[in-house]
Amino acid sequence: YSTVQGGKADVLEVKSLSVRCGALDIVKGVSFAVNDGEWLMIAGPNGAGKSTIINAVTGGVAYTGQILLNGQDIRKKKPVELAKNIGVLTQNHYVGYSFSVEEVVCLGRYAYSPGVLARRCDDDERMVELALEKTGMAAQRRQSVLTLSGGELQRTFLAQVFAQDPKYLLLDEPTNHLDLIYQRQVFALIKEWLKQGNRAVISVVHDLSLAKKYGTRALLLDHGCMAAIGDTNTALNRDTLEKVYGMDVYAYMKEMLSRWQ
Repeated sequence: YSTVQGGKADVLEVKSLSVRCGALDIVKGVSFAVNDGEWLMIAGPNGAGKSTIINAVTGGVAYTGQILLNGQDIRKKKPVELAKNIGVLTQNHYVGYSFSVEEVVCLGRYAYSPGVLARRCDDDERMVELALEKTGMAAQRRQSVLTLSGGELQRTFLAQVFAQDPKYLLLDEPTNHLDLIYQRQVFALIKEWLKQGNRAVISVVHDLSLAKKYGTRALLLDHGCMAAIGDTNTALNRDTLEKVYGMDVYAYMKEMLSRWQ
């Protein structure tokens, strides 16, 4: 398996990644690379190891193998350097204080601050303002995040990641609990962000329709192992999905669609 796609340099590369919890192998020998402009969808049944891969990249779990950022092992990089390159958006957010929307978004600039008490510079102000406008949260900048709906809260944290201005965006089922309209909003915003260039996205998804619609490539996991990887249509083909999920996913999807016709 080659991690080089089309002769381009890898932006984020995972080599022979394995994660073990006690006697249980959660992820086993997973390898992939994501290049500029790509949106890699990580799919698979519950317990396949999808979120564990995201946790490994962000330093949340111990692992064997290599995770390389621009050719360098991420374990050798300082947290501030990682924060300037990797942004993370999850499905759940804990907010213990009544921060305003703008205050939460400003936290995305901490990696660029010379000190905890330093004032925001012009670049900080510009990035925060741009992020608020892109996510449609500018009008609610003074509102407490404790009063936001689920969709508004997720857009606030997406604005925080946009303000962070990372090169690689990791998404761990960011729309799993949101209504359809908010799912569409969040994914559309991320797609637009990706189009700006010099960026890549890795998403963990349960909804295969979202993977098909937005992903450029897909990694399908089965019990911690790689079942398929490639362009979205190739990796998520009918036969492979049936083997991994134990059902004819294509037939099920078509049956569900027929209910709306």
